[in-house]
Amino acid sequence: MTTTTLTRRRPARATAPGTAGSPAARARRRRLLHWIAVHALAIAAALFFLLPFVFVFLTSVMTDDQAMSGELWPHQWKWSNYTAVFTTPGFLDWWRNSLLYAGLGTLLTVCSAVPVAYALARFRFRGRRTAMILVIATMMLPPQVIVIPMYLVWAQQLHLTGSIWPLVIPMAFGDAYSIFLLRQFLLTIPQEYVESAKVDGCGELRTLLRVVVPMARPGIAAIALFQFFYCWNDYFGPQIYAAQNPAAWTLSYGLESFKSAHSVNWNLTMAATLLVMAPVIVVFFFAQKAFVEGVTLTGVKG
Repeated sequence: MTTTTLTRRRPARATAPGTAGSPAARARRRRLLHWIAVHALAIAAALFFLLPFVFVFLTSVMTDDQAMSGELWPHQWKWSNYTAVFTTPGFLDWWRNSLLYAGLGTLLTVCSAVPVAYALARFRFRGRRTAMILVIATMMLPPQVIVIPMYLVWAQQLHLTGSIWPLVIPMAFGDAYSIFLLRQFLLTIPQEYVESAKVDGCGELRTLLRVVVPMARPGIAAIALFQFFYCWNDYFGPQIYAAQNPAAWTLSYGLESFKSAHSVNWNLTMAATLLVMAPVIVVFFFAQKAFVEGVTLTGVKG
């Protein structure tokens, strides 16, 4: 007769909350791994966007011979390259022209876009939808399509070529993209605010200036920054209208002067490029909150 030995299974020990195998510890490890992965990707993306600026800066303080080589770290930090750029004939004039073009162009664009966007967003009139379609269609029209007839008008009729005024004056008549973007933002403002202002006796103009404009500051800041960046970086317009007069060049077009027919002074070119990028970076750094808020709050309400 065989006897069967019955062994009792020992009960599993409960894992203490602080030990490595506890659910709380596993959750902490997952959070830690998630934090490491997210920050590693963020650092990699930051380096991806930052390394070109580092390359431009390092090249700008190299000697001319080293800038033409494949070396990445300067043997001699030549800060005099920036002085040489500033003393380049006409550089300060190009700086002034860029400030005038970007500043005055941005101001005219905002002043012309606000009332048009307000009318398209709040007024109900016959042809309103057609007008909006025309604004959107204008955004799809490349500037190269109308450059020849526009040049003939500015050159033969108004005699303003050789200056930046053919670039600045048209902005007083509105910009399709700015009108569309600001109109979408104004649609997100509750109608009750406008109606309350009218009940208090405000006309349309006073309602726009006292009620709508203060509430639309993020959207206005967004279109102002977009227009400033466009004017500051514009190369096509100055090349068409101001190329024959070096005193009317902007910084974006004046960078061509650092390149000759047979050679390029890469150290001076990179120093000038960094000086051209600096105002845009500073403006965006101080205005990024209003810029991001204006873009994110712009709806797609029709």
